[in-house]
Amino acid sequence: MRTPTSPTMANLQAAFAGESMAHIKYLHFARIARAHGDLETAALFEETAKQEVQHALGHADLLFPPASLDPRKALQLAIEGETHEYTEMYPAFHHAAVQEGNSQAAGEFAEQIAESQQHAAEFATLLAKAAKRFAALAKVEERHAQQYQRRLQAAG
Repeated sequence: MRTPTSPTMANLQAAFAGESMAHIKYLHFARIARAHGDLETAALFEETAKQEVQHALGHADLLFPPASLDPRKALQLAIEGETHEYTEMYPAFHHAAVQEGNSQAAGEFAEQIAESQQHAAEFATLLAKAAKRFAALAKVEERHAQQYQRRLQAAG
């Protein structure tokens, strides 16, 4: 998990988390309103949820600048995040829930540990496949470069 390097980065991380949470919370509230037959309130929550996503994406651009990322780096960051979830975050949450006797929350956290492990493994598998593709591509590019160099020398 990335540690903020400055108060501003910590604030951006908190804002990103807050906007992301608001998005899901408002979708949840929309489902509740819809279940109660209040379509107007549901629509308002859904529209606001869309706006919260845009806010979160703006913060994400500053936390994870697109110019500094490629798919490989994004996969590595995702693996780090999921690994943190299943090795530190959710086990601590699970332990606290068990200590409190909250079996429902403990069960939820246990499920999240398993899902985070699965997500990390899926990201790692894709990263390994991408590394093989890039290695193969590098060999092809090297052959092309050598061919061009030979032609250049022959022409010179």
